[in-house]
Amino acid sequence: MSQRVPILDLKPQYQVIKAEIKAAIDRVLESGQFILGPEVQQFEAAAADYLGVKHAIGVNSGTDALIISLRALGVEPGDEVITTPFSFFATAESISSVEAKPVFVDIEAASFNLDPAQIRAQITDKTKAILPVHLFGNPAAMAQIQAIAAEYHLKVLEDCAQSFGAVYQGDCIGCQQQCDDGLRSRLTGQRIGAIGDAGAFSFFPTKNLGAYGDAGLITTNDDAVAAMARQLRVHGEKKRYHNEMLGYNSRLDALQAAILGVKLPYIDQWNQQRRQVAETYNRLLEPVPNIVAPTITAGHVFHQYTVRVLGRQRDAVKAYLADHGIGAMIYYPIPQDRLPVYDGQFATCATSEQVASEVLSLPIWPEIDEATQVRVVSTLKDAIAQSQP
Repeated sequence: MSQRVPILDLKPQYQVIKAEIKAAIDRVLESGQFILGPEVQQFEAAAADYLGVKHAIGVNSGTDALIISLRALGVEPGDEVITTPFSFFATAESISSVEAKPVFVDIEAASFNLDPAQIRAQITDKTKAILPVHLFGNPAAMAQIQAIAAEYHLKVLEDCAQSFGAVYQGDCIGCQQQCDDGLRSRLTGQRIGAIGDAGAFSFFPTKNLGAYGDAGLITTNDDAVAAMARQLRVHGEKKRYHNEMLGYNSRLDALQAAILGVKLPYIDQWNQQRRQVAETYNRLLEPVPNIVAPTITAGHVFHQYTVRVLGRQRDAVKAYLADHGIGAMIYYPIPQDRLPVYDGQFATCATSEQVASEVLSLPIWPEIDEATQVRVVSTLKDAIAQSQP
């Protein structure tokens, strides 16, 4: 059998930046300061400048970024937060963790993102915020979402865990909800995480901008939200040993900040390489039956390259790929609203249910070569043929 193709290979990236990474780690070790401090401040400033926001607050993980952001935006127990059912569990979990209620609005199949045309029907007098997810690196329909939020005086928290560097370009795939051309024009060109009232990022090692452990970031242009987030990340204290509220131990450590600081200048190059990989996949997959390839929009950064396998063949196709040395993953086989923790609490979101039974993510990383992609697609084509009834 040929060498296995993993779903992700981080080694080529490390070889390019190895010397810089080692120098950054040595610098932190020599400093003796490992939690917050100058390295974190420097990365926060660089990230804020890159993303085009006033404040960037480093925290321990993407999940903590969501939880702390919700509290900093004033979401309280009993409030409702509208979000997508098709995302990693941290999205809904963060809402429940602050004792608010997730309200699931179905997705648009072509984009995998929250369908803004279905939001208004779920707004009640308890709705406090909308939490869209820029899934797989594809910006959500932010002009439509922002317009609805403004109409109903709701906060918007962007879940940017998979989409560092993505840019909103106003070209929302499959969105049927009309939005104001002026608002769309104003938001076009902004990086995600700079559009809503706050943004929450994850730097889990597999992300486009990944640390070498857990790490996260909160972004906002609101001074009060930033101040609250900074207070919450250090046990609710403004001044040492003067804890004013229940907070969290959620501080970004200096080693991770230094590593992220090395990687940040490369992110646009890496994201562009991911787009090129996606374009190659789309070209190679064009003649393959029963495969729906993702739409490539200008701001998409392809954290995952996710196709839909039609005809109830997905699981058989994945098994065939595995047997032939091709890594593939299912993100996500069970929508959040159908997970055991929420069993029986929510009505079915039909599109999310359908997509969850079809999605399959193929190997992608910036340095993957075309020959490897050809092998992946050739094996996928064989898998489709083998799984035909």
